[in-house]
Amino acid sequence: MNSMIQMDTDVQDASSHVCFFDIYDKHSFKQPARTTWINGWKVEYMAIAQPETAHLTPIVIIGGAFQNFNSYKYCVEQLFRAGPIILIDMPSMGANQQMTNVETGESAGTLELHDLGQMLGDWLDIVGLDKVSVMGMSLGSVVASCLADQRPELIDRMILMGVMQKTRKSWRMLLEESLHLMKEQRMDEFGQAVILYLVNHAKMEQTRMSPTAKRLFYRQMADFTATEQDRYDVNCNRLLRLTNVPIPQCKVLVACGQYDSFTLPHENANFALQCPNMEFAMIANADHVPQLQRRKETMNLFATFLSDESIQDLDGIIPMTRAQLLTMERRGEARIRVQNPQSHLQYRHSDLKIATHIVDLNFFGVLLDFENAALAAQAAQFERDMALELQDEEGSFSIECLIFESQGQQLRALFKHGSFEVAERLLRYVERQKAAAQNLEYAR
Repeated sequence: MNSMIQMDTDVQDASSHVCFFDIYDKHSFKQPARTTWINGWKVEYMAIAQPETAHLTPIVIIGGAFQNFNSYKYCVEQLFRAGPIILIDMPSMGANQQMTNVETGESAGTLELHDLGQMLGDWLDIVGLDKVSVMGMSLGSVVASCLADQRPELIDRMILMGVMQKTRKSWRMLLEESLHLMKEQRMDEFGQAVILYLVNHAKMEQTRMSPTAKRLFYRQMADFTATEQDRYDVNCNRLLRLTNVPIPQCKVLVACGQYDSFTLPHENANFALQCPNMEFAMIANADHVPQLQRRKETMNLFATFLSDESIQDLDGIIPMTRAQLLTMERRGEARIRVQNPQSHLQYRHSDLKIATHIVDLNFFGVLLDFENAALAAQAAQFERDMALELQDEEGSFSIECLIFESQGQQLRALFKHGSFEVAERLLRYVERQKAAAQNLEYAR
């Protein structure tokens, strides 16, 4: 990137990186973001430090699709012992609302994740930081990996949380479904769906995510402005186009929540196994958002790794060896047999009903068997428009499905999860089926 570059005047002093950082205080997060313009694209950032560790290697934090700088307000204090911190938002990510290049009129949607990685490397050159550690979470983990691949000389060490090298079909279907809901302006359902995909409701007792946090997270999504909807669309499609995440050669910690149902632990583990110089750890009793559910344990893990200390005996952390990763269980939730397997699928746009038999299910999906392959094929043509009826002592209810896989007279479907109320009802249903199965086992 060789055209005119504009930046804050204080960046001119970045030859001494200590001068580049603002001293952190309780008002730091009330300050407006600092900016650097690169070829018509705006990079927004905060650079904050505590005096006693301001000389150490800076830590660049690249958040996921929904994080803004305030998301880290209660995280940074634990990280300061490892060094000064840079929170950064590339165009259309985080709180950076730039959707159009001011010089060319180009859409931010044309910037792929590897382009954002390159832009981040250019930014580090501009501000004069020649060695950094990088934390990438969720979507940010891909940008971080691209940076490490393109500019390995810049990276001291790296933390990746919620990362996978290749996207699985079921994951892509859930993202696509959220885009359908948003484009249909079913925003209340959209907000609930996004939370239900990111937060593992089957493990809420273990993760202890507060109802208030869940409600605020949901309202953030349901109340998306037009610009925020555009940004969601851009970031989802970046991920849907993703075919491969490069493997960093630097020292890297791959971390995930023990119950992550969005980027599964075994997917994180598979990525880690390809890294030549890695450590791996799960945050106990957390899912895709450990920084919300187990903030103290998560930040202590990150600060310990960044300080080049052992992560083996940390509270609430499950470190794993390469040998353990190779035998990690792939399925997060066991599938169960149900008491009343006879059911039917209802097409949501007419009165069409197709009888089916439930082979097994869990909170996330179901395996169905039909009388013949023709009936299965009939159901499969309505990929996102069928709902499965379920019944137990509490009565009957239905849950919408995404037809995931078809083989002969069997279909595998994901539950769409666009309603907190239905999700809670399904959890109760699953618990009843588990209890009934256990009672039957005892009776034998």
